[in-house]
Amino acid sequence: MPKGSGYNSQGNHYNTPGGTNSSGGSSYHYSNSNGSYYYANDNGSTYYNSGKGSATYTSPSGASKTYSTSK
Repeated sequence: MPKGSGYNSQGNHYNTPGGTNSSGGSSYHYSNSNGSYYYANDNGSTYYNSGKGSATYTSPSGASKTYSTSK
């Protein structure tokens, strides 16, 4: 993934480096045109929010947890 920000071929915006706890390395995040967003962090963890009331966190060990984000 190139450094900086821009849009991919699906029209989704990305930033790199852009993980939640990083200002360097290979982290990145996408803000997708459908309202969802995705973070990939340097430690191997990921976070995906569907924008429709659910989110999934995957730890560096690969364990996933999905939970509700609706109020």
